[in-house]
Amino acid sequence: MQVRLISVTNPLIEIDDRQLTPEGLMAYCARVSSPHQETPDYEKLLSYCIDKKHWSVFEMVDMTVEITTSRAISPQILRHRSFCFQEFSQRYAKAQTTEKYQPRRQDTKNRQNSLDDLDEATVAWFDEAQEKIAKLAFDSYEEALEKGIAKESARVLLPLGTQTRLYMKGSVRSWIHYLDVRTDPTTQKEHRDIAEAIKSIFMEQFPVISKAMGWKTVES
Repeated sequence: MQVRLISVTNPLIEIDDRQLTPEGLMAYCARVSSPHQETPDYEKLLSYCIDKKHWSVFEMVDMTVEITTSRAISPQILRHRSFCFQEFSQRYAKAQTTEKYQPRRQDTKNRQNSLDDLDEATVAWFDEAQEKIAKLAFDSYEEALEKGIAKESARVLLPLGTQTRLYMKGSVRSWIHYLDVRTDPTTQKEHRDIAEAIKSIFMEQFPVISKAMGWKTVES
């Protein structure tokens, strides 16, 4: 799993000879009906908007991230339909590798939860099984391509662990909702790890909003 920042909206206007920050741009747009639109301070305003759930102002700025994960996790990400996506296409490009996951035990009382308490023998078996299936699948995939079978057909042989890469672009409003939902313990761990990595990026880019949301840096 890898996550990196690709872009954040870059304001082109200046106030008092200083270029607006992305957070400053949201405040500037929020004050469209105010005679004090160019007031440089915005921490209290953005905090007020969050407190009163005035979410539209947070649609004025976008952020794009690059995510490397597996085909098992990417459908969960793609369900967030307020975002725009571009994903690596196995129809046009050759798949390269798989992502390996650490197994967890199914929680019998909660289908949305798993427990990290499997014995070493079971963990070793699962690790070996992943390697065995990945090798068989990719050997067959390569053979299919050598026989002239189209990538769009050959990809059916690949496992869900096959690595993919996607770009995810959304407004700050969408990111607030996504991070609130997907950093929750009910989210699958592999997806939650992605959301936590994105949250760290978000907090660097939008410190005022993050503070108003009560978000704190996760201790490593």
